[in-house]
Amino acid sequence: MRAFPLLAVLLLCAAPASLRAQELHCEPCGHSFGSVRIGSSSSFSFKLLNTGNETLRITSKSEQGSEFSFGRFPLPVRVRPGAGVELPVIFTPTAKGDSKGVFQLVSTAKGSLLTMHATGAGEVAMDPHLEITPATLNFGNVTVGSSTELEATLAASNAAVTISSDQSTSSEFALLGLNLPVTIQAGHSIPVTIQFTPSVSGTASAKAEFISNAANSPTIEQLTGTGVAPASHSVDLSWDPGAENIVGYNVYRGMVQGGPYEQINTALDSSTNYTDSAVVSGTTYYYVTTEVNTLGEESGYSNVAKAVIPSP
Repeated sequence: MRAFPLLAVLLLCAAPASLRAQELHCEPCGHSFGSVRIGSSSSFSFKLLNTGNETLRITSKSEQGSEFSFGRFPLPVRVRPGAGVELPVIFTPTAKGDSKGVFQLVSTAKGSLLTMHATGAGEVAMDPHLEITPATLNFGNVTVGSSTELEATLAASNAAVTISSDQSTSSEFALLGLNLPVTIQAGHSIPVTIQFTPSVSGTASAKAEFISNAANSPTIEQLTGTGVAPASHSVDLSWDPGAENIVGYNVYRGMVQGGPYEQINTALDSSTNYTDSAVVSGTTYYYVTTEVNTLGEESGYSNVAKAVIPSP
């Protein structure tokens, strides 16, 4: 019987793969900056992770695309196992339209070169605009010598607006509440107070002007108001007649009850009525009278009458 050779079979079993010593990954590895105004910048940070089991070093960096750049990221950078770092990048468009950028890092990790992509679009910056509402302030009737205040709102659109100065074309209108220069960010607003103090009766008009870097500078607010003469006030006094030998009366006025009092009639008044037209709005007066007989003798003060003058 013929013997057959024994066939030996060798099984080669692969050992399980071990964790790579150094692995550098990005999260995310791409970013869109969207639309950014020409001349301004937008920033973003890629997250870099060492998924290996040994510390790695990032040794060099490079970028492609003239409108893209790295933020502050001094080299070399050490990244411990399981740790991460932020890689800041910046998009600064100089022309209208779409742009693409590529950021690359060289490290001690396996594969070494890590690539990230970015896109963005430059858009034309719109001129700053300063709006004021309402467009016209009407103060209505205001008594000459007194003041009334109204408020308007200044708002910036398209871009920030810096107001450097303001002025009124009439001394009867004053601009209050602005500490200049002041900058209003786009989409924001601030209040401004305008005061009307008429110096004469009649209709007054003026313009409030705000000088700024806005395309529509100076921004103008129309102002109008009417000065009216102060209301005329007087006090009418009357009293009962005295004895038969009385030839006249004196009228006295004071600012405090109980005096002192000052005589306000220039000559002896033979009637029992007197009108005081020299009164001031918003003031309180106290009145007394005396009798004078044929011998020229004057009596004591009568009882006190109080008069409160309205304001205005």
